Amino acid sequence: MLKPLINLFFPEVCCACHNLLKDNQDTICTSCRHQLPVTNYHFNNDNTVEKVFYGRVKIEQATALLRYEKKGLVQQLVHGLKYKGYERIGVLLGNWLGGELKTLNSYNSIDLVIPVPLHKKKLRTRGYNQVAKFGQQIAKKLGACYRDDILIKTTHTASQVTKKRMARWQGGVSLFGVRHLDTIANKHILLVDDIITTGATIEACAQLLSQGHNVKISVASMAIA
Repeated sequence: MLKPLINLFFPEVCCACHNLLKDNQDTICTSCRHQLPVTNYHFNNDNTVEKVFYGRVKIEQATALLRYEKKGLVQQLVHGLKYKGYERIGVLLGNWLGGELKTLNSYNSIDLVIPVPLHKKKLRTRGYNQVAKFGQQIAKKLGACYRDDILIKTTHTASQVTKKRMARWQGGVSLFGVRHLDTIANKHILLVDDIITTGATIEACAQLLSQGHNVKISVASMAIA
């Protein structure tokens, strides 16, 4: 009774196409959901995501839920999540991917889910890490612990700069830092991010986490470009 009444005055719209949602729809409409370019990498044993990191950093398992295309529905979702405060998109995608990963033995050994961090300045500006809800929901599905206090971003950079792999290591200084190394010893970590492009961000974070004793690292993202 309450939701229809709220929707009467504050109608919910699809985060992808912005049309009004029906009562039985959540976050995105049925039409848009059916049009989303799902990868199914984790079901098909496709190593497309793993190839991004081959020879750069050791990854146990890697997957991405969707394919990112400019001007596509996934871009609309990510833009809404990052810049319009639509954190429910992260909840939806995290529940979706987490539910699928739970059916696979290779992901059921995950102990910790760790998000790629934002610098504290950007976190204050945005008010949230766009990967947080995504990671939290995956952790719940896998029965793992969500930790956002282990990886930190130590250098504030513009978005375009962070996409360039070599900028990550220019002058021998990483843009990221790691804390509480003792807490990740002998753990299987799932590192989560929104979009994998060059893989530079994940690579930098994974290299730092690998400093822990006997740490295994897997990767899951909302999308891959």
